[in-house]
Amino acid sequence: MPAKDIYHNAVKTALIKDEWTITQDPLSLRIGKKDLFIDLGAEKLLAAEKGPNKIAVEIKSFVGPSEIRDLENALGQFVLYQNALSLIEPDRTLYLAIREAVYLDLFEAEIGKMLLERKVIKLVAFNPEQEVVTRWIP
Repeated sequence: MPAKDIYHNAVKTALIKDEWTITQDPLSLRIGKKDLFIDLGAEKLLAAEKGPNKIAVEIKSFVGPSEIRDLENALGQFVLYQNALSLIEPDRTLYLAIREAVYLDLFEAEIGKMLLERKVIKLVAFNPEQEVVTRWIP
């Protein structure tokens, strides 16, 4: 099982404050003989007739020497996990959790806007000090 991201507990607390129930920590998936571990699985009851909204959240700190390298690694992992989820748990939506500062620096720049406009990735931004969700995209 992989090590937890430095912001793992902050994201977990932020999701709980946002009324999500953490159902798996980590969410494990098996594709053939390979195991994958997404940082968190969570559910939120939208309405009794609609049932729970299920998400999976992969947390990335973006603290490496190159934010573009961090983005490339995060995108590769996101695509792999998204495809695995579509086979095993198609009712679960994958989000990449990033700090609000990373969102402002990277996803409000042209390269990040391109990814969001093309709907390549879904984000949840959080404030690590206050341990709260600041935005969901989309």
